[in-house]
Amino acid sequence: MLKLVVFTATLALAAPAVAADVNRIVLNGSDATLGVNAVADEGEGEPRSIGSYALRLYKSGDPSLPFDGFLAGVVRPRDGTLEALKFADLNRDGKNEIIVVVRSAGTGGYLSADAFRVQRGVPVLVSSKSGLAANADPVAELSGGRKGQK
Repeated sequence: MLKLVVFTATLALAAPAVAADVNRIVLNGSDATLGVNAVADEGEGEPRSIGSYALRLYKSGDPSLPFDGFLAGVVRPRDGTLEALKFADLNRDGKNEIIVVVRSAGTGGYLSADAFRVQRGVPVLVSSKSGLAANADPVAELSGGRKGQK
């Protein structure tokens, strides 16, 4: 019985530290050409400088309920903090890709970017670049130097 009380008290003391970091939804946006709302967030309980991120897609529809129609998601490693969520037609096929941009926590502030195509409501990784200069344009880097950012 004493062990249960001590364990419960320990959990109660630990809860505020975790609760202070519960809002890890860092970025969200929607794209009419894809018909989705996208959310990227850092892994709960992970350090801000390294870990994972999740990209989740939801059906576009009622703007008052943007996260009601979950479609699919993917979890990827990250070396840094999430910085931007962009939409751009990287391959000029008339459909935007979703780009997740991460900035490293080191002194160089290097960028990395992952590009996802939406196929039947599922995000599919199509390109990834890392070690980009801190002031690089990740959209141009992913599209082979062509601009196409939205």
